[in-house]
Amino acid sequence: MGSSGHGVRLPFTDRAEAGRVLAGRVASLGLTDPVVLALPRGGVPVAHEVADRLGVPFDVLVTRKIGCPGQPELGVGAIAEGGEPVLDAGLLRQLGLTERDLDSTARRERAELARRVTTYRGGRALPRVSGRDVVVVDDGLATGGTARAALAAVRAEGASRVVLAVPVGAAQTVLEISGDADDVVVLAAPSAFRAVGQWYQHFEQLTDADVLELLSERADVTDRAQVTDKDKSRKPR
Repeated sequence: MGSSGHGVRLPFTDRAEAGRVLAGRVASLGLTDPVVLALPRGGVPVAHEVADRLGVPFDVLVTRKIGCPGQPELGVGAIAEGGEPVLDAGLLRQLGLTERDLDSTARRERAELARRVTTYRGGRALPRVSGRDVVVVDDGLATGGTARAALAAVRAEGASRVVLAVPVGAAQTVLEISGDADDVVVLAAPSAFRAVGQWYQHFEQLTDADVLELLSERADVTDRAQVTDKDKSRKPR
């Protein structure tokens, strides 16, 4: 388990620069048959640089925040495609809520999650996760809700090693999330953390078109990997 902030200058110029620095740290882990999964939208340009450095498949892992009923901006959990909702049990107790109280909200978020998966990947399947080292990438770690959901989802799919890699994260969140991954790579974990965007000079909102453009740039790598996976599955056992 490791996190580091040594020798990193803040703020980063943009997500791409942060991704290039992060890629060097991830490359030093000595991963086996890795795949890189980005949390859209902000994690995509960061993950693009990591995948490019490693020369491995790259795709999105779509997540959605689960908001408090009546206070949708207050996240009480999150869900990732292929996974079950991951809820903040302590916060639910404080609010006097049960999991059942979130059923309708969770259903709406599942529907929106499915819509976004179709937008980003169409009918394309995720790269194979089972038996591989999986690197989950975002542009920063604030409360950590969506990252926890993503890590739980890839773990449930049989990933052999789960890595969370982010350029910057709130120090307390980095500490709390360390048990959710086999490795946590964080370039900087400043204590005076208000929002992810404060640690970037340029932190523009990304569009779906931006995400699709970055995905298309590495589509050939992902496609070749999926063909290889299919060939492996056809081999007699």
